[in-house]
Amino acid sequence: MPAVVRGGRRQSSSQAPKRAAAPKGPTRGRGPQRRPQSASGVPGKLAAIGRLDLSPRAVLISIAAGTLLLVGVLATGSRAERIGAAFSQGMDGVTAGMGLKLQKVSIEGESPEATLAIQQAVQLSAGQAITSIDLDALRERVQAVGWVKEARIVRLLPNTLVIQVVEHDRLAVWQSAGQVVVIDTQGQVIHGADPGRYAGLPLVVGRGADEAAGEIVPLIAQRPRLMSRMDALVRVDGRRWDLRLKDGSVILLPARDPEAALIQLDALDQRQRLLDLGFTRIDLRVPEAITVRLTADDA
Repeated sequence: MPAVVRGGRRQSSSQAPKRAAAPKGPTRGRGPQRRPQSASGVPGKLAAIGRLDLSPRAVLISIAAGTLLLVGVLATGSRAERIGAAFSQGMDGVTAGMGLKLQKVSIEGESPEATLAIQQAVQLSAGQAITSIDLDALRERVQAVGWVKEARIVRLLPNTLVIQVVEHDRLAVWQSAGQVVVIDTQGQVIHGADPGRYAGLPLVVGRGADEAAGEIVPLIAQRPRLMSRMDALVRVDGRRWDLRLKDGSVILLPARDPEAALIQLDALDQRQRLLDLGFTRIDLRVPEAITVRLTADDA
């Protein structure tokens, strides 16, 4: 009858006869009992080696080979890194052989004037294994471009990288100490931006104007009649602003709450069309005592 395998043991239909129980108690006439040995006949700790089907000679050879390898690595100046690099190159070759090669880099969100600088920062070659590209290092290179505020890299297998960039907002042109640069809403200089190409941005002048521009420029931009007449915003004593208009007139804003002063100016303009009448100076530094010097007063 065929054998049946249950629970990992082989059993036949008829059970094997039971062995006779060993006699209990001491046996006369026998010599001292010997310590049992392992199946390999090797006592002590080496018995474990026998259970792994390894001979002592094989173990000694393995230990010697490992020692020689370690000595070789140390003697050759830690070539383990080269071994790891060679292995990595081999894996890249396998990956490329599977068709996972870089063929296309798509840049999204960049302005035309920033495209070239971003392309130069990418530093990738067509045909390289796409899985070997360090996305973190690539993102750092792209974000180091002056135009770029933030970058995100997406790997689209089998052959495409997508670089999504968010550029700095162009807030104003800042002039200070003979230097003219483009700044963003945080007052950070946008390296590579040509101020001559941003004639439509407001001009802020003076030390500290870069850091304070993010608060005043949006307030002026909310008032198109005033914005269209403004020539420059001048920072005074690092505390307040003077608005210089294109006709040479000036509006003095207070150090505290310039928005409230601009609201007062709006009210005057609505009642008297002040911006159209012409003036040389409007002093809004004291809310309770606003002074207006009209152009006719100078005649």
